[in-house]
Amino acid sequence: MSRIRIQIINPNTSQAMTEIIANAAREVAGAGSEIIAVCPSDGVPSIESHFDEAIAALGVLEQIKAGREQGVDGHIIACFGDPGLLAARELARAPVIGIAEAAMHLATLVSTRFSIVTTLPRTLIIARHLLERYGFSQHCAALHAIDLPVQALEDGSGRAQRKVRDCCIQAIKADGCGAIVLGCGAIVLGCGGMADLARTLSAELDVPVIDGVSAAVKMVESLVALGLSTSKHGDLAWPEAKLLSGKFHRFNSGGGSVR
Repeated sequence: MSRIRIQIINPNTSQAMTEIIANAAREVAGAGSEIIAVCPSDGVPSIESHFDEAIAALGVLEQIKAGREQGVDGHIIACFGDPGLLAARELARAPVIGIAEAAMHLATLVSTRFSIVTTLPRTLIIARHLLERYGFSQHCAALHAIDLPVQALEDGSGRAQRKVRDCCIQAIKADGCGAIVLGCGAIVLGCGGMADLARTLSAELDVPVIDGVSAAVKMVESLVALGLSTSKHGDLAWPEAKLLSGKFHRFNSGGGSVR
């Protein structure tokens, strides 16, 4: 098989967070996969609200367009809110995977119920919206927040990482879950910046702790290996051809339209 080029988009502007995400991706990527980690130059430094997601989605779409032009084989949106996911799929032929959707899918394969650990309490509501959208509400035992902002994960103090660990232990004891998604039977880690914690916590706590970055990398590799790409029929067809003006002119293709 030829080399698989996977573009990982950190939708915020933090280079430090982008490196954390890239390192976690490279740890699990196959020998034939190349990880290309990018983030927008303009936007928000962290994503913790609907407003942040709306701003970040534009940066995601810019990176999707650039990745498509570079001929990457798959795209990953490395924010647990999956900002701009469906719009990104409209712009791409290659698979586009959001880390929340990926983590939740994998959690259901190793546990009947999982819990989510994320950052600020307000993001618990966003995570619940995603559970409903993806059809996983009945699989989620509980949602937990460490009550620290995303940027605390990169401040070097280790405080946020300790709170993630404590929250995972609480979830295992109280939720009756089998896995933890970081954002628990399984634990799902509810933030791309937690991607480097999953393997250590899985070994220490003896439950599957799932970070969406790693899950998404393996999903992209599988889809590419199977020859599966984003459907261009129905609502994920290419955007209707139209000329965008003003600051959105950059989304126009060489042919003059958004397509």
